[in-house]
Amino acid sequence: MDRIDRRGFIAGAAGLAGASLAATAQAKQVEANWSSIIREYETPQWFADAKFGIWAHWSAQCVPEYGDWYGRLMYVQGNPFYEHHLKNYGHPADTGFIEIENRWKAAHWDPEALVALYKKAGAKYFMALANHHDNLDNFDSSHHAWNTLRVGPKRDIIGTWEKIVRREGLRFGVSNHSSHAWHWWQTAYGYDAVGPRAGQRYDAFKLRKAQGKGQWWDGLDPQELYVGPSFVPPDGIRSIAAMDAWHEVHDGRWMEGSPPAPPAFADSWLLRQKELVEKYRPDMVYFDDTGLPFGSTGVEALAHYYAQSQRLHGNIDVVATGKLLTPYQRRAMVEDVERGFSDRLRPEPWQTCTCIGDWHYNRARFDNKSYVPAEQVIQRLCDVVSKNGNLLLSIPMRGDGTIDSEEEKVVAGITRWMARNGEAAIYGSRPWRIYGEGPTQLSAGHMNEGKAGAFTAQDVRFTVKNGTLFAALLRWPEGPVMLSSLASRAMPGARIERATLVGGGPVAFERDGSGLKLTLPRAGAGEVVPVVALEGAGLV
Repeated sequence: MDRIDRRGFIAGAAGLAGASLAATAQAKQVEANWSSIIREYETPQWFADAKFGIWAHWSAQCVPEYGDWYGRLMYVQGNPFYEHHLKNYGHPADTGFIEIENRWKAAHWDPEALVALYKKAGAKYFMALANHHDNLDNFDSSHHAWNTLRVGPKRDIIGTWEKIVRREGLRFGVSNHSSHAWHWWQTAYGYDAVGPRAGQRYDAFKLRKAQGKGQWWDGLDPQELYVGPSFVPPDGIRSIAAMDAWHEVHDGRWMEGSPPAPPAFADSWLLRQKELVEKYRPDMVYFDDTGLPFGSTGVEALAHYYAQSQRLHGNIDVVATGKLLTPYQRRAMVEDVERGFSDRLRPEPWQTCTCIGDWHYNRARFDNKSYVPAEQVIQRLCDVVSKNGNLLLSIPMRGDGTIDSEEEKVVAGITRWMARNGEAAIYGSRPWRIYGEGPTQLSAGHMNEGKAGAFTAQDVRFTVKNGTLFAALLRWPEGPVMLSSLASRAMPGARIERATLVGGGPVAFERDGSGLKLTLPRAGAGEVVPVVALEGAGLV
């Protein structure tokens, strides 16, 4: 089998492991170019060992309890978000998202209890949202007046999380989504195309700093929050379909460059990002970007983050993630696959991020009991880890800082499984020669998890740790299960001496040229995804 080094790289895969390890012996201060970053970077061992993190993807967009991208979609006439806002807060020409920002009070937030809960559930790192596309910084920002010390909670959200997470002994991460605010907010400069208020511009188009006198936002400039007009719909659009089409073509695209992003906004983004990592020293930064934003500006941000780690630790002991990375970029960053799967065992460590509900809290998930159940979370974890990846899981938070009782049930289920299986088969494990076997085929991709079929007991995922091969059966079987990968014909030099249910007792097994047949006991109440430890000679 391919040798896997302690940082999770498969030796010989495009030369990644060798090049990375060679760089350690002659480390130099990283410079703001891809060649320098690649020369000095290697994925830290702590990340390759951690496997599981939990994310507080929490912002003012959780206040309406209506799901993702509320700030943008509340300005899209005909959209359910627009109707929800109209019914609950008023017309967006009168009551814009600026008012929702200040309604975020975090009145019942108990960060100590949440971090302790997530640590018990098995998370080895914790990610906190530092800002989202709505452009409000959740930290003590010197370069952006729209931050949570002046607006909404009146607290340093990131600073509070950071102290607690480190006290609990977990790695601390922050996510930065603000690079897209400049085009994401352009719907707020539009207007109703039809109806009694047709043509009346929404609040972002009208509000200026001088108008804040005597208001709660006195001294703040709304144009700094909404970023300013870049793609303002022209007057005279007379149908909802035409307005939707206008936005789709102009500001609905996922744009990373500067230009078209305003250069001043890109410069401000860089100052905010640098201060974020200097002030809170995160172990991980999640960039919600395809690669990095703003060309050389994004590369400067990455180099600055890595150089800081070199000064603090003597090496690059931090992780930065980006999406849809090129093979070249994957030598400098960790690729994050948002709400998607990998169809293969990857040569370098990677991450998938997903959520048990909507990224921003949606009350309908609680009412309909439609959260992703713990069993599916564990299936996902086993699939990702078998392919050399980590799972970052979001547990949506309400605007008041709590999670609901249905979410607590999901976390409890994860906790039970991790307490039994985590140390044996997940943390510090490495992939086997293949990731697994089974009938369920997964397509690689970004934002495609809803298309995956249900896993079966014949879907098996392998990991290796301390000389033991672990086989996770993604559903608890009702009868014998055959593992063809472990057939005597497939591995004639291997010998299987023991099969043991992790957290249980011996498992009956038979092996022949067709496979290894395992017969497990029936599942107990609440038991999901059994893991079998296989010991012998020539297996790993």
